[in-house]
Amino acid sequence: MKPTSGPEEAPRPASDIRVFASNCSMHGLGHVFGPGSLSLRRGMWAAAVVLSVATFLYQVAERVRYYREFHHQTALDERESHRLVFPAVTLCNINPLRRSRLTPNDLHWAGSALLGLDPAEHPAFLRALGRPPAPPSFMPSPTFDMAQLYARAGHSLDDMLLDCRFRGEPCGPENFTTVFTRMGKCYTFNSGADGAELLTTTRGGMGNGLDIMLDVQQEEYLPVWRDYEETPFEVGIRVQIHSQEEPPIIDQLGLGVSPGYQTFVSCQQQQLSFLPPPWGDCSSASLNPNYEPEPSDPLSSPSPPYTLMGCRLACETRYVARKCGCRMMYMPGDAPVCSPQQYKNCAHPAIDAMLRKDSCACPNPCASTRYAKELSMVRIPSRAAARFLARKLNRSEAYIAENVLALDIFFEALNYETVEQKKAYEMSELLGDIGGQMGLFIGASLLTILEILDYLCEVFRDKVLGYFWNRRHSQRHSSTNLLQEGLGSHRTQVPHLSLGPRPPTPPCAVTKTLSASHRTCYLVTRL
Repeated sequence: MKPTSGPEEAPRPASDIRVFASNCSMHGLGHVFGPGSLSLRRGMWAAAVVLSVATFLYQVAERVRYYREFHHQTALDERESHRLVFPAVTLCNINPLRRSRLTPNDLHWAGSALLGLDPAEHPAFLRALGRPPAPPSFMPSPTFDMAQLYARAGHSLDDMLLDCRFRGEPCGPENFTTVFTRMGKCYTFNSGADGAELLTTTRGGMGNGLDIMLDVQQEEYLPVWRDYEETPFEVGIRVQIHSQEEPPIIDQLGLGVSPGYQTFVSCQQQQLSFLPPPWGDCSSASLNPNYEPEPSDPLSSPSPPYTLMGCRLACETRYVARKCGCRMMYMPGDAPVCSPQQYKNCAHPAIDAMLRKDSCACPNPCASTRYAKELSMVRIPSRAAARFLARKLNRSEAYIAENVLALDIFFEALNYETVEQKKAYEMSELLGDIGGQMGLFIGASLLTILEILDYLCEVFRDKVLGYFWNRRHSQRHSSTNLLQEGLGSHRTQVPHLSLGPRPPTPPCAVTKTLSASHRTCYLVTRL
């Protein structure tokens, strides 16, 4: 016979810290909570584990703090392309109104606002224009439209454009779109308006872009009568090279091209990409130019893409509409066009004050295209070509020297630059750093975190839920005992109602039962 072994030790529950430490994949816990008494070795392991956990938590806090600062970096790259969309080119004559198109009615309404003329100076100004003064029976029109004035009296491209070629192929005024800017009536080449197909180029260098020859028509320039803020003293045209999505702000961003010169403009396309908040400050939401916008119509055309110049123009429109109750003729929106008096007394001062204060807070667009430019120029015409050009254009040599200019716009090469903002620290990098610090300092992984969570669930179930379960079971057991004791006392106090002799009380049958789970003896009374 085998000797009987001593009582076996009951298995420890899963919520015991020693069981968890012996099975957890986190390094060091088994040495801290292992079997045995407290010793120097166990204390050193405990200090090492606490120090490693503290260092790990500090590194995690630093990485999270760095991530929440939302740093970004800018990447510059140069890429090749076999075909590039040619930019939009906007041209404006520096002289806004032709002298031959002005009438006494125009001077009556707009002379003070546009030219700084007093009514008494109108006859002298008309004589300076080579026009007779207004007759005594002159009656001004009851209304006046500034937009119609600029459309009628502005320089006509049919008269200014002497020659036009794109990639060696002839072009003409039909390839230009009329636009209105603060400089008056202007013209945009390759605007893409009304769904027109955008022109492209497949080669770089001179002769592979836009080549035009223009007549600035100095004989149509208005005489400088008085020095005021917008008096033009120069001659020539203003040119702005921009993307098709961006409205021309040629009075601020235009290049000056002078007659008597051939100007070469070498361009390079740049594609900019910025990040939205919180990494950057770019925006893609277009600003409505109407001060009091109407409810949006789901069938209406979509708003144009957001651009920096478009945002500034819409901001200026809203400011003028709020201040003056109207808009200038080149501004978008539904507000009425300002009258000449409103131009002079309200609109122009409001715009100038706004530009000085830089009141428009327009963030950068998230995606935009701009063009870097390099300019060079030569005199035109040469002595050898002056007589030929005079015969070809049916102009005198002196007229050509004072009025004719040539402009060549082309791509330097079929490559473009990309300037892209990127997140300096991605979420994947944050998780990778946390995982690396976790493995370095505490030898843990993501599964270790699941083990800790599982252990906490076991502790909650055994300690918290077990406490309430035992308490409820004890209360139920006490209630049962009290009920049995009350029932026994009640039987001894109730008299027997039988008329005969009282039968003897049968002896109580006492049985001992053993509970297998709690190993406790109970007395069961059989009544």
